[in-house]
Amino acid sequence: MTKHKTGTREEWLAARVKLLAAEKELTHRSDELAQQRQELPWVRVEKSYRFDTAEGAAALTDLFRGRSQLLVYHFMFGPDYKAGCPSCSAIADGFNGIAVHLANHDVMLWAVSRAPLAKLQAYEQRMGWTFPWASSFGSDFNFDFGAGFTEEQQRAGGYEYNYERSAAPIAQRFTRLGEGPVAEMAASVGTDAPTYTREAPGLSAFVLEDGVVYHTYSAYSRGLDALWGMYPWLDRAPKGRNEPTGPWWRRHDEYEGARPAEARRVKSSR
Repeated sequence: MTKHKTGTREEWLAARVKLLAAEKELTHRSDELAQQRQELPWVRVEKSYRFDTAEGAAALTDLFRGRSQLLVYHFMFGPDYKAGCPSCSAIADGFNGIAVHLANHDVMLWAVSRAPLAKLQAYEQRMGWTFPWASSFGSDFNFDFGAGFTEEQQRAGGYEYNYERSAAPIAQRFTRLGEGPVAEMAASVGTDAPTYTREAPGLSAFVLEDGVVYHTYSAYSRGLDALWGMYPWLDRAPKGRNEPTGPWWRRHDEYEGARPAEARRVKSSR
């Protein structure tokens, strides 16, 4: 027997109509926030950045590929990682389907990580992804846009993330770095917690006008919730996100019964 509140169809409909009013209010508020994002002042990007891509070396302007807008997902894959962050991987699982639509709406979507390109390409093949992914190895790009920290910052403190500055060492953002969710995530990428936490997730937006690149927007932490393709669905499921303590998700090829990407491609081509 369920412990959840039950009722008649009429009671459900009355509650649903009341909820609909709240949902519409939230939708309208979301529209207003989107407009406010677009009204932020643009900041000219003065520094030159170089990236390694499947097509060769590229400047930031090259990532636009003829479009006027660029969205960059700062994917947690540090130089010392052996695999991509499982959280970022869960977000990136949705990129294949939307990248083509964005590209045909004057927007290029890229993932950018600090790991060398060869590592990214090997992981990309494992995951079966096709969206553009660039390496910023040796570049300040991730650091400058708030999605990476140096060892010196980690030891000394004074870092900034999600527009909040802390004088405490980065390690103190987490409790008991040697155990728990952070340690689990670090182990899943083949490194330790301090190395793992030198990377951070984020989204940055840029626009190209008259040959000049401007930074227009960045978001971090829970500001990225909307990018998790599974969360809007879970929020509409009967038990919601229903999350236990610590990460419950896995890379899509690590769930029980999952098949490697190559096996899925072979079957789909038959």
